[in-house]
Amino acid sequence: MDVAAVVAAARAAEVDLIRFEYCDVSGVARTKPIHVDFLESKLTEGVGLTRAQMAINLLENVIHIEGMEPVGEIRLVPDPNTFTVLPWLPRTASVLCDQLDHTREDWGACPRSFLKGVIAKAAAMGITVNASFENEYYVVQEVDGTYVPYDHALHTPVYSVIGQDFHGRLLVEVMSALKAQGLQPEQAINEYGGGQQEIAIRYTDALGAADNQMKYRDTVRGVIANHGLIASFAPKPFPDQIGSGAHIHLSLWDDQGRNLLYDPAGDRGMSQVGRHFIAGVTENLPALVAMTAPSANSYRRLQPSSWASNTTAWGYDNRECAVRVASPYYQREEESFNIEYKVSDASANPYLSLGSLLLCGLDGISRELEPGLPAEHDPARLTPQEWEACKIRLLPTSMTAALDHLEASPVILPAMNDLLARCYMKIRRSEAEVFAAQDVEFEIRHHIYRF
Repeated sequence: MDVAAVVAAARAAEVDLIRFEYCDVSGVARTKPIHVDFLESKLTEGVGLTRAQMAINLLENVIHIEGMEPVGEIRLVPDPNTFTVLPWLPRTASVLCDQLDHTREDWGACPRSFLKGVIAKAAAMGITVNASFENEYYVVQEVDGTYVPYDHALHTPVYSVIGQDFHGRLLVEVMSALKAQGLQPEQAINEYGGGQQEIAIRYTDALGAADNQMKYRDTVRGVIANHGLIASFAPKPFPDQIGSGAHIHLSLWDDQGRNLLYDPAGDRGMSQVGRHFIAGVTENLPALVAMTAPSANSYRRLQPSSWASNTTAWGYDNRECAVRVASPYYQREEESFNIEYKVSDASANPYLSLGSLLLCGLDGISRELEPGLPAEHDPARLTPQEWEACKIRLLPTSMTAALDHLEASPVILPAMNDLLARCYMKIRRSEAEVFAAQDVEFEIRHHIYRF
């Protein structure tokens, strides 16, 4: 869409307010809305934002970062192709933005621009990426001042008809709102936890996948809020329940339209390029989790034998592995062959998360790394000899440990602009320090509705 088309669409929908939205490094969706009368000019010139806004952490504390003082402005410059009317609010629309300086360049700390740079790196290697985030979330209600799962009195069985009857109306309403904005739902299920749901959406290009993740979270929260309920994408909003992931499915394609992960002559269809990509991910995983499972709450989810993985293991249809090679569909083998990255949750900034994951995989392709043997069983049940053959290592168990690995990584931070790298480390270190000194109630209270 061009500027004229966006303005015409906003007028036709009788929109009054347009959210100019971005995601900060803590994974929080933030926005500066404008009135429709100024939409045409703001689509071109952007909306002013203080440089200090990106120095706000999850706890709403402003962290001192050189280059991000409350002096000077950047611009939220929207991508017109992301314009959608919001179905759950009256006369409101949104558009996703890059953060640019006055010369229309990345000011140095734009997560969306970071992902664009990684996509360009993949393109230079002859690779196009398709991806999708697969989210789980809890529907939550407040009872006597305490947050509890929506079906806490019943805890409907996972994947059950009973659960579909209980949750079905909410699932259908959310799916309709997603589809109205151009996101294509594929599956909608009641998940393992009480009040936990999952709606899977169809893949698209890498930038579109991260944009869709932003719109997905907004839509689910907005629709659920209209029912007096809360949708929580926190990794572990209830310590005694199963965690929620935002698994990343991806595939790699060449300019001839062939799936680079797929080789019918390879082991269970996996190509050599695919093996290199997986090896790059698993080798860099202890640092990568600081980007893809980055919050204090994330590490309550990353536990053994919990379908989330606490190791670097990979395997074929092994849901206890960090990287799962998904079995393809009959007579759609090449089209549907993909990798699922499971050590990912919705507390991550999707642009930083997906970009970092791709960087690690591309590193493996460039260096022709080998991943070791696939884990054929739950890693918790494998012998030490099998761990060695599969090159399995434990993942960090805290924010601080993961950030230590990230700081030492030669792959992720060096690929960022210096300002973005410093911002990420200082913001996340500030959060890690606070949460390490607090109890679980404090942690849950500050995560349950941030994402």
